[in-house]
Amino acid sequence: MGMSRQEQETGKPYLEQDVEETIRLAIKGIRFGSVEIIVHDSRVVQIERKEKLRIDRP
Repeated sequence: MGMSRQEQETGKPYLEQDVEETIRLAIKGIRFGSVEIIVHDSRVVQIERKEKLRIDRP
């Protein structure tokens, strides 16, 4: 099984609480958009945040 970016950069795997905090941070502050959580074998392997900027025109 491959190493996550976290493991590659720090030598330490993501802890479950780190994943939860990362998801919270991805959601926090987003006004319009989505957060997608990718799971393989019951493990979160990727979190994608897509943010849209809405421009109001008079």
